[in-house]
Amino acid sequence: MIFYFSATGNSKWLAQQLASALSEKLVLMSDISNDDILFQLGKDEKLGFVFPVYSWGIPPIVVEFINKLSFGDTYHRQYLFFACTCGDETGRVPLQFKRIVNQKNWRLSSGFSVIMPNNYVLLPGFDVDDEKLKNQKLTNADNRVLEIIDKIKSGFEDIDCLIGSLSWIKSHLIYPLFVKWGISPSKFFATDKCNGCKKCQKICPVSNITINGYPHWGKNCTSCLACYHICPQRAVQYGKITRRKGQYFHP
Repeated sequence: MIFYFSATGNSKWLAQQLASALSEKLVLMSDISNDDILFQLGKDEKLGFVFPVYSWGIPPIVVEFINKLSFGDTYHRQYLFFACTCGDETGRVPLQFKRIVNQKNWRLSSGFSVIMPNNYVLLPGFDVDDEKLKNQKLTNADNRVLEIIDKIKSGFEDIDCLIGSLSWIKSHLIYPLFVKWGISPSKFFATDKCNGCKKCQKICPVSNITINGYPHWGKNCTSCLACYHICPQRAVQYGKITRRKGQYFHP
């Protein structure tokens, strides 16, 4: 069983590749809304989690999901792995994930990272990759996924992630600030280019957007940017910061 969260498609693609190759059931985290989430695991069933890296940490929506997740008496230390997508590096995501599952008395077997095209555009200096770099990352990702599949099938037990430099500062100082101040719908708006296609509403993984002439954002936002990147008219903006930024959605 593989649980995944995705907004602009990178993690969805990765989860689909893994689920197909490993013959595992695929579950979208944001489709499950119960306070206490109970699933049944088969004795030899693998348990995987796929998600994007948010500012060198795990997206809060993923942390919340795992904290609520339960397998009752069907958890028997099955092979448990995570695979995360990132623009460049993960920071201390492996340590954060291991701490979360340890608190549930689960045992982490392995963890992997896959470099994918960037999609974060809400800070100065952050933008999508140019076409050449984007295509190169997608090509490399194909090979990387095959490597990960082989390792999981062989029972690999280790962390295989690109943690990067200054990981303590990024994951223990910058990530908490991002969670506190960087996840907010307050600056999202639609310009008069909006034609009411409702693509932003349909793509929102947490059903946070309503359409009343123009889209309106509620308070339940993950700052995943799916609404911004999916808009064919480039009408969805975030203050003034995104006016000259690019868009990306996994092809």
